[in-house]
Amino acid sequence: MTDMRVLSVRSVPARATLVALVTLAGGCASTPADKDPVQLKLNDLDSRVARLEQIMANQAEMSQRLDELQASVRELRGRIDELEHSEQTLSKQQRDFYGDLDKRLAAFSAAGGGAGGGATGSASAASGMAGAGTSGGGAGGGAAAVGAAALGAAATVGASADNAAAGGAGSNAPSSVEQAVYSQAFDALKAGSYSVAITGFKDFLQSYPGSPLAENAQYWLGEAYYVNHDYDSAAGAFRTVLKKWPESRKAPDALLKLGYTQYEQKQYQAARVTLSEVTRRYPGTDSARLAAARLRRIPPQAPQ
Repeated sequence: MTDMRVLSVRSVPARATLVALVTLAGGCASTPADKDPVQLKLNDLDSRVARLEQIMANQAEMSQRLDELQASVRELRGRIDELEHSEQTLSKQQRDFYGDLDKRLAAFSAAGGGAGGGATGSASAASGMAGAGTSGGGAGGGAAAVGAAALGAAATVGASADNAAAGGAGSNAPSSVEQAVYSQAFDALKAGSYSVAITGFKDFLQSYPGSPLAENAQYWLGEAYYVNHDYDSAAGAFRTVLKKWPESRKAPDALLKLGYTQYEQKQYQAARVTLSEVTRRYPGTDSARLAAARLRRIPPQAPQ
């Protein structure tokens, strides 16, 4: 009896201790361990570094885009300056040309329309405008239209002079049929129907090679080719004028336009030789003045 009581007393503390240990173990198992403060700081630093890298990447991209925009603005400003310069040059050429053409028309009217020199000068002036129109850069389309209009105006004056010169040859005057065929081609040229004019002048030259109007037809055939940008054919037509009629009143203009044609073909060395020949052979003429002006436009780096 006494032994049983002692065992019960002794077992009470042991049981309490066991319960306490079990409770402590359960508490440790259910409470998470505290996070490492060093690891927390490292994680925070990683996040900040990642945000900074993203900000720097965005700034670099914005800087690149800004540089591209600035480059585009500079390019646009350069093009605007070129267009403004071309417009100013074209306006001056228009004023100079129409002023010169008015003077020549007035002089031609005062002379009674008998001399061919006025028409030759007007054709030279028209050649200058047509040539400027085909190589004027950003304003090329407008200048080409002015050049074509100028060619038509000069052709109108040239028609009267050509007819007067041919009629003054007495027995060598063109027949009415020759005159009609030539006039049809000439009217097409003045109207800007260059393909029709080319066909007409070629038919005339094939049918009437000995006509007093043949040299005129050959020259205006070259002009029609030139304005139509068929430079190879234009060069051939102008060379034919110089070969068959080297002393004719069309020779200065034909030599000038041959130089223009070579310039348009970027045959700068040949153009320099041809245009220099114009200034040498026909000093003081409109053809020489226009040749000198075109010589100044040949690029300095072109072969000598």
